Amino acid sequence: MASILIAFDSTQQAIRTEMLLEFADIDIDTRPTPKEITAGCALSIEFPEEDLHTAAKIIRDEKVEIRGFFQKREAGYMAIEWNKEVEG
Repeated sequence: MASILIAFDSTQQAIRTEMLLEFADIDIDTRPTPKEITAGCALSIEFPEEDLHTAAKIIRDEKVEIRGFFQKREAGYMAIEWNKEVEG
């Protein structure tokens, strides 16, 4: 199953997002940020791809500051457009 990774520029935003996604019953894994993703925070959150819409909506609605959403591909982690995943 494919997964999505959220990278952050601050540990505070990572911890805040962890709490918000857990409250929404999204199965998450907090893990070190992969070296190929340039971010100011050593923590990232990984979750199932099918929860992208819900996670993006929470991040938008709660005004969480993130570096971006990423998905692992053959060439490494690629940034994915997430604003388009949220309607309204």
